[in-house]
Amino acid sequence: PHDRPPRSYRGRDFCWWLGVLGKWDLETPGPGTEHVTIAVSGARGGETIDFRRLAAQGLTLVGMTKTYQDGVMSFAPDLAKNIARGDANLMSLLDEADAYVARNGLDLPEEPALRKIGPDPDCVTNPILELDLTEAGIATIIWATGFAVDYSWLKVDAFDEKGRPRHQRGVSVEPGIYFLGLPWQSRRGSSFIWGVWHDAKHVTDRISTQRKYLAYHAAATREPVDA
Repeated sequence: PHDRPPRSYRGRDFCWWLGVLGKWDLETPGPGTEHVTIAVSGARGGETIDFRRLAAQGLTLVGMTKTYQDGVMSFAPDLAKNIARGDANLMSLLDEADAYVARNGLDLPEEPALRKIGPDPDCVTNPILELDLTEAGIATIIWATGFAVDYSWLKVDAFDEKGRPRHQRGVSVEPGIYFLGLPWQSRRGSSFIWGVWHDAKHVTDRISTQRKYLAYHAAATREPVDA
């Protein structure tokens, strides 16, 4: 599954649209959307991703990889559904953007071409569900699946049974430990440069407040000095 926002629309970058439409500030992810990939490209100045166009250029699309055994890979029959879901996400954002333009009386050029959805390529209508790598002449696979975090080097009791930080908006349960940039730390933008500043301010304010408490305690318990 993926979100497929426009790289730009009606003369504005998609980061701007996510901002004015309040998407960066969403505080709770929808069901099943906690780690949905945003399919967007900065190539050649920025392009809206269209998987059908990529297929027309020679890319073979497949569903989610399920298994690998004896040189054969199998794929889930979810390719068409994932493509349709990305299209629905694009159209939904375009609808919201158009409504925002109309509501605020903005003079931004219309862009109807972005709403045109081409026909499904053969690899979508007749998806590959199994692939013998040797027969297909495939000798190398590059897994471009992102990354996972590993806090095993941090020897503190600040993580749950799955190794995830236990925190309240970046403030760890372990004194003196703080986190920034976590997905949905306080909002959708928390793991992006565009939105991490909200949490950075919260964490630094918390550190400053705690230091003031400690300074007060030290002053209150200091023994008076005779003149």
